[in-house]
Amino acid sequence: MSKNKIILSSLAIDLKRVALGLQRNSFSMAKRFEQEAYKRKSEIDTKDLAPYMQALLSRLDKSLTSSSLERKAEDALFYSTLIQNYVLYK
Repeated sequence: MSKNKIILSSLAIDLKRVALGLQRNSFSMAKRFEQEAYKRKSEIDTKDLAPYMQALLSRLDKSLTSSSLERKAEDALFYSTLIQNYVLYK
């Protein structure tokens, strides 16, 4: 779990940066950290995660492909908080 903790923490930070980039209309920043988030997500060993976290991560891709930038920013911040809480309190 410790390797996953680092990866999940990084994913949470990347998602938060996506949300901040979209909120600031810095679309290149948001796109860069979105790519980083996808990279981090692919590094996670999902078999070591709780079932609800596995489900959450499986829904993440759909949220990041939303055509509404406002919705995408809200979802990125939401997922960031949930992942961060999982890492801190699991």
